[in-house]
Amino acid sequence: MASKMELHYNRSLMNNSPNDPLFFSKPANSLKDDKKTYGKILFNLKKNKEQDNTDELTHLTDSFEFESAKNSYWNPPKFSLLYGTPLWDESSPSQKIILNQLYWVAYYSQIISAEIATIFLNQTAAAGLYGMEDFKVVCDTLDLESAQERTHIQAFKVIAEQTEKSLFGQRIFTYPMKNFASETMIFQNTNLIKSYWKKIQLHFFSYLSSSNAFIASQYLTVRGLRTLNGKIVQHQLSQFYTGLEEAPIPSKVSHHHFLDESYHFNSSTIIGHDVVKSLRPPTSFEKMIANLAVTGCQKDHAQFNVSVNGIFWYEPAIFSSIFKVLKSTHFSMTTRDALEMMRRCFCQENQGVHEAMQTHIVARKSYIEYVQGLEFLNQTNLKMSVMENVDVLSYLLENKRKLSHFSNRQVA
Repeated sequence: MASKMELHYNRSLMNNSPNDPLFFSKPANSLKDDKKTYGKILFNLKKNKEQDNTDELTHLTDSFEFESAKNSYWNPPKFSLLYGTPLWDESSPSQKIILNQLYWVAYYSQIISAEIATIFLNQTAAAGLYGMEDFKVVCDTLDLESAQERTHIQAFKVIAEQTEKSLFGQRIFTYPMKNFASETMIFQNTNLIKSYWKKIQLHFFSYLSSSNAFIASQYLTVRGLRTLNGKIVQHQLSQFYTGLEEAPIPSKVSHHHFLDESYHFNSSTIIGHDVVKSLRPPTSFEKMIANLAVTGCQKDHAQFNVSVNGIFWYEPAIFSSIFKVLKSTHFSMTTRDALEMMRRCFCQENQGVHEAMQTHIVARKSYIEYVQGLEFLNQTNLKMSVMENVDVLSYLLENKRKLSHFSNRQVA
């Protein structure tokens, strides 16, 4: 004899047969109900597929030889290591080329770190969104972008590592491949406890985003902020390539990477700002997580950096790398001369310091504009208040204090 539960279940099936319109009714959060947003994400995916730079970047990576590119600028001159500082002003033409190439190496070493995290978090976000009705196009978008990121990483890694090996015989800014939950900013004010706590936070966020559509969508808002920072620099690197008759391979890589990232930025904006409207309103907990993620991005970008203008590294963390460059055969400085040059570059006002500060101001203003309309963000994030607490005097005083400790270790 059938149980009461079985009879109730069988009646439910009979009352909701495939011929019953209610059987096919869609929940409120179907992406196709918002035809404009669905069309935007579909169009962006279509155009990204059409212009996909994967094959060209793979060819460029396989063709790169440092010897054939070593005598060329790879970026506009102002995108050079320590541009506008006494080091740049007093360097020879050949040394300025090296500083220009080292900017490329350092800048894209940071991009590698960001894209390692992006590949993993794209997939957790897709998992969180895939459970919603008609969200396949969003997941397909993130799948394509992850494949492109792997190609980007390979190109940057091959060129950067070959360059450092040829110039110095050791790593300066590059590093072995790492886990997504390692520190995203490769030079920052951290320690073992802070790094471990951030790793726990990233694992927790990835877990939440893999099963929560709203949190997944707001990962794309954070990704959009980080990509927006990159666009400030990368658009100018791309234009440098288009203005050259005979461009070196690293400049070509910069250009093709920028083309891919333009579509990535579009999808971040559509998903974080528009697709989120197809979801149910966020709970207090979901709002809290979204705000913590944006605040975390602000903290990563809370300082400016004169060594690599456009990457918001903590300057004292890069002292060791700069010291190696100055002591190398290309600059041939004594320990005393290298430390004095660093003091002049990092602890005194100069053109480079003020230009780096201006880049930070532009970035903050752009971030504020980007998050407008996201009503679930708090005032700290809408006004980017964490990024506001930076100034030239504080930067110089911190560098002076840290450089004193660094100098004492070098001459001990």
